Amino acid sequence: MKTPYIFAKRFVAGESYDVAEKKVRAINEKGNRVTLDLLGENIKDATTAAQTVDAYIELLEQIKTSGLDSSISVKLTMMGLDISEDVCYDNLSRLLDTAKAHNQFVRIDMEGSDYTEATIELFKRALKDYEGHVGLVLQAYLHRTAKDVAELAELGADIRLCKGAYKESAAVALQSMDEIRAAYKEYAKILIEKTSFPRMATHDGSLVKWLLDYAASEGLAKDRFEFQMLYGLRESTMNKLASEGWKTCVYVPYGTMWFPYFTRRLMERKENVFFIATTLFKS
Repeated sequence: MKTPYIFAKRFVAGESYDVAEKKVRAINEKGNRVTLDLLGENIKDATTAAQTVDAYIELLEQIKTSGLDSSISVKLTMMGLDISEDVCYDNLSRLLDTAKAHNQFVRIDMEGSDYTEATIELFKRALKDYEGHVGLVLQAYLHRTAKDVAELAELGADIRLCKGAYKESAAVALQSMDEIRAAYKEYAKILIEKTSFPRMATHDGSLVKWLLDYAASEGLAKDRFEFQMLYGLRESTMNKLASEGWKTCVYVPYGTMWFPYFTRRLMERKENVFFIATTLFKS
């Protein structure tokens, strides 16, 4: 366990908010916004799920008090999705009530494909009452995303588009990286055209270059969309983009339950082992 933790510390900002806050402040000082993620997933006990929501609410209040430029990111399985959709939505609503009262923002993370349908339906339900305070993640490699991105773009949803990191079968998701990149580009175009401020989450240098070239060719303003990357990856790239006037946001996970987050990026897609190893030496 010791060796993975040495590497995990690069990708996890700390085991407590106090430790993570200092790192978030340093990221903000470089011109980057942040999304804080209190790590964990798959809670199956209603009491624990409610306590997790209490922790998220406390996190929103800590962000507000500290003056950080940060939103938060949550997984619905942390809020009781494995128990029932009703339990989960009650918890989500309680969190979003606080976000709305404080004029803050909550991003709903996308998990494995078994949860995709329920996550999207709960998001659409929340969007009716919490527009401007809730967003969603879509994964470009899923076959269903063509339909989902079109539908959610028509609703003007706040979408974070990523390639997708979970290991999925060919029946569910594209397997070729060239095909995944092509899908990502098509969905990015739709989101830029149809929504006010899409979030482009990628560490893929070819996609970052494509986004910059596409923005130039279309005459897009630098505040038309946002680049997003994970804490510990391509830090100088993000700082450079921010210094050039692009909107940027760093996804910063923290907490004691770091191991599933870290191992998923290494184990669920074999490409990620090589990707993380090579990215460590990129800037």
